[in-house]
Amino acid sequence: MTQPDMTTMEALGLWHRINTQAMRQLSFDLSARQMAVLLSVYLQPGPHTVKALSQQFDISKAAVCRAIDALSALDLLKRKKDAADKRNVLIQRTITGSVFLSDFADIIMKQAASVEAEAASLKACA
Repeated sequence: MTQPDMTTMEALGLWHRINTQAMRQLSFDLSARQMAVLLSVYLQPGPHTVKALSQQFDISKAAVCRAIDALSALDLLKRKKDAADKRNVLIQRTITGSVFLSDFADIIMKQAASVEAEAASLKACA
């Protein structure tokens, strides 16, 4: 969405619409921390480790581990021993996680398009 004139309330309204639709349509209701960890693993090049994610978000490794535990329980991420260094555990994507994020992206795009259509309609009426 490339509306530089979007107000704070409009931006919050869009985020509200996205989250409302996500809760209605998606199988999982993730916390902001869980979503941030999930998106980092899917959008940024790996390898991903608890330590690196902890540093990226400036939160404790324990907090990252709790998020990964929850995401792993939902099969949105998985842990795997690093073949090169058995002491390391890598955080990896799953098919379930890919499908979830694809569905979430669809919701975002539809809600953004809806907001744009409403704004265009209001401009046409003015």
